[in-house]
Amino acid sequence: MIMLLGGTSETAPLATALLETGYRVLVSTATDAPLPLPGHPSLERRHGRLDAAAMANLMRQRGVRVLIDAAHPYAAQARTQAQQATAALDLPYLRWERPATDFDGFAVTWADDHTQAARLACADGRPVLLTTGSRHLAPYVAQARLTGVRLRARVLPHAESRNAVQQAGLAPEETIWGQGPFSVESNRSHIQQHGIGVLVTKDSGQAGGVPAKLQAAHLERCIVIVVRRPVSHDPIATFQHLPELLKAVTAILPLSGQPF
Repeated sequence: MIMLLGGTSETAPLATALLETGYRVLVSTATDAPLPLPGHPSLERRHGRLDAAAMANLMRQRGVRVLIDAAHPYAAQARTQAQQATAALDLPYLRWERPATDFDGFAVTWADDHTQAARLACADGRPVLLTTGSRHLAPYVAQARLTGVRLRARVLPHAESRNAVQQAGLAPEETIWGQGPFSVESNRSHIQQHGIGVLVTKDSGQAGGVPAKLQAAHLERCIVIVVRRPVSHDPIATFQHLPELLKAVTAILPLSGQPF
C-alpha cells in the first residue's frame, strides 16, 4: 500500500494515477474537507492530524511500503513528521513539490514569515485582504488592531477554519468565506467590495490560485505581500512531474500482478 499525504488540489489526480497504475492507496488528510477522490475499491481515506509516532504506527498497521508527501507547500510541520515516521520504519519518502509561482512582471514584497508579513501589510494604512488561510491569523489580527488597519480574511467554510477565526477574534464582517482557487474576477470583486489596498498571499503556485490574485491585485493597484515558502535543505527526492513520480514508485515497488 502507498500512503499519500494530501488535502490539496493535487491529491485526487495523484491518487488516480497511482490507482490506475495498480497500487492500493491510503489518502491521509489533516481535515475531512471534501476531495474529488475517485470511487475505487483500492482507495481508502482517513483524516485527522498525526504526529510522527502516530503516523509510523498507522503505516506499520496498514502495511504501507512507500509514503508520498503531497501536503501543502507550507505544511512544514507535517513534512517533518512524515520524514521522521518513514525514517523510523526505514521506508521510502517521496515528496510531490508544487511548482512555484512565476512572479515575473509583478511587483511584490517578500516576507520571511507571517509576523513580518503582518507588519508589512499594515504599514501602508490601507485595508488588507488576507488570503493565506486560517492557521496563522493571530499576527495579522494583532497588527491590524495595533495600527487601526481594516482587515479582511478569506478562509475556507470549514469547521476548523471557523474555530480558528473565532479564536483569532475576527468579527463576521471581517471574514470572507469561500472555497478557492478564485478567478481574477472573483478576486477583483472582493478587493472592490472591501476597498482593499494590500493583498497578502503565500506562494501556493498555479494550483493555489496565485496568478489570479496577482493579476487582480495589479488591475486594482494593490500592494502584494508574499510569504516565502519554508526552506528545506534536506536531500529529499522531490517531483513536479507525474511520470517521473510514477517511475520512482514502480522502481521501489515493481508491480507483479497483485496490487501493493
